[in-house]
Amino acid sequence: MMYSSDVEGANALVEKYGRLRKEIGKVVVGQDEVVHNTLLSIFCQGHVLLVGVPGLAKTLLVNTIGKVLGLSFSRIQFTPDLMPSDIVGTEILDESRQFRFVKGPVFANIILADEINRTPPKTQSALLEAMQEKCVTVSGTTYKLKEPFFVLATQNPIEQEGTYPLPEAQLDRFMFNLTLDYPSYEEEVQVVKNTTMGVEVNVEPVLTPEEIVYFQQLVRRVPVSDHVYEYAVALSAKTRPGTQAAHEWANRFLSWGAGPRASQYLIIGAKANALLSGKYSPDIEDVRKVAVPILRHRIIRNYAAEAEGVGIEDIINELMK
Repeated sequence: MMYSSDVEGANALVEKYGRLRKEIGKVVVGQDEVVHNTLLSIFCQGHVLLVGVPGLAKTLLVNTIGKVLGLSFSRIQFTPDLMPSDIVGTEILDESRQFRFVKGPVFANIILADEINRTPPKTQSALLEAMQEKCVTVSGTTYKLKEPFFVLATQNPIEQEGTYPLPEAQLDRFMFNLTLDYPSYEEEVQVVKNTTMGVEVNVEPVLTPEEIVYFQQLVRRVPVSDHVYEYAVALSAKTRPGTQAAHEWANRFLSWGAGPRASQYLIIGAKANALLSGKYSPDIEDVRKVAVPILRHRIIRNYAAEAEGVGIEDIINELMK
């Protein structure tokens, strides 16, 4: 065991988290909530879908997080002609006429799946299988992926021609759906200053892969009160139109609600949020903190919501009142 007690481990996580934020802040200006939720999902063993227009430093963010966590990093640019073997790897015939497996870019700790909706479903599912099973199977042989394993997939909200939107069942595999906004005026001035001076900024690794795995296990061990479990499950149940527990807004504005995986992620996310805030157990406020990015891609608006201009976040906030 890395620390003598879970309390000592929790205190160490708060200190390490502060250092992580400081190192990332040397390179990434602003985007505090996105950075917080991305780190949170790594400690929860979850994956993130990042939605934002081009040029908002999505690749820089992931690359920097990889460096400060001391993890290996792969970027896969998803294109219409990408094949599953381009992701997981392929068998080749070597000089001695033996088949040898050459690992693909998925064999890294952090994968940036850039514009995942640009590639056909067959290739998307190769990555999604790796996310779910933490292993890949090629020619009947199963290869385990390195721990920790984290996928950050990006989607561009504009230019929808020639894209293959992820089906709802596959979207459900992502813990968080995060939206990247434009920087504020002051932040943009700082970004332009930082990036046009030709000065190289170095970030120091703060954690080792072994420490990350320890903290992931620590998050699972965090105790939770029954009323917090009940709040999380009730919140998910409120999103399901046509059921007994449905909220009136769900019946009015939703065609589909969140499944049980949402309730699981609400609790795991609340546990990690509590630890990173210096608490030893989550309360209802921690569930509410992670509810929007967890539910955003798990509920589907109907025509009435679109016609009345009611957004997904409006609905989630109404359900939490």
